[in-house]
Amino acid sequence: MAPVASFRVTLQPSGHSFTTDGSDSVLQAALAAGLTLPYGCRNGACGACKGKVLEGLVDHGAAEEQALSVADRAGGLALFCCAKPLSDLVLEAREVGTAKDIPVKVMPCRVQKIERVADNVIVLSLKLPANERLQFLAGQYIEFLLKDGKRRAFSIANAPHDDGFLQLHIRLIAGGEFTRHVFSGMKEKDILRFQGPYGSFFLREESSKPVILLAGSTGFAPIKALVEHAIHNHITRPLEIYWGARNRAGLYLPDLPADWAAAHSHIRYVPVLSDETAGDAWSGRSGLVHRAVLEDHADLSAHQVYACGAPGMIDAARVEFAAHGLPPEEFFADAFTFAPAVTTVTPA
Repeated sequence: MAPVASFRVTLQPSGHSFTTDGSDSVLQAALAAGLTLPYGCRNGACGACKGKVLEGLVDHGAAEEQALSVADRAGGLALFCCAKPLSDLVLEAREVGTAKDIPVKVMPCRVQKIERVADNVIVLSLKLPANERLQFLAGQYIEFLLKDGKRRAFSIANAPHDDGFLQLHIRLIAGGEFTRHVFSGMKEKDILRFQGPYGSFFLREESSKPVILLAGSTGFAPIKALVEHAIHNHITRPLEIYWGARNRAGLYLPDLPADWAAAHSHIRYVPVLSDETAGDAWSGRSGLVHRAVLEDHADLSAHQVYACGAPGMIDAARVEFAAHGLPPEEFFADAFTFAPAVTTVTPA
């Protein structure tokens, strides 16, 4: 059997590098190595991933003429979503480091699947156009653009590497017109429009501090994205997930975080119920979810915290965690707020 080729790809100006056997595109190999390059369609049609080959040779693959002209190729440019290494490479490529590096787009989507996982929670899967992808950071959100001019915002529950669909966790809100439509009127194959991504709620990967992930109800959605991103990118910082709900049904995907913890020694999962009933047959932790964190951690000075849920939970956690030593700059939060006119997710 012939030996498998191994090529080293170096990105400039960062100096970051990774190896690949040449079977994946430069973009795929970079993402697998935990390095995020700009992209749009991921199929050679839009040109968002265009960069320059400073050294080495590539196979341009299925790059389309309107996105990569003959003159572009002659000038050393390539579409990294299509280009595959034929040798070691040095590439001039801008890396995505923060939310400001990702363009906000307006896009259509089709409702692919509506899965009711609890009486008041639906997991909504959205399919994007075949020739487009939404680039986002794990933990960010999108805003639906409704016909009356209003917007409704929901966190993306899947990680960026798994972007064939967008997954949202939607809870039925009393008096909420849009969520009532999701539960009673929306059908598979319906077409929606959204804008995004938005938000500064994403994992600060430059830190090595242990992480506490605090979720209330459907605040679990961006926490799920953060954890799946960390697992995919082999981030082994300690991750402790505290998920709070009123009753057992509120922990609408209970096996998922339990499976993460069982499969990864650096992940711990603590479910907490605040108003359990006899029918819940609950033997786990009880009370307010942020208090469960404090019961386990008297000193938070060496931690980072990512919290998502109702404003009351976020505000209480911010104040009480600071009193237990958490530096204010290490507290990252999304507060879900609900109002008659608009439902928004406001990054803190």
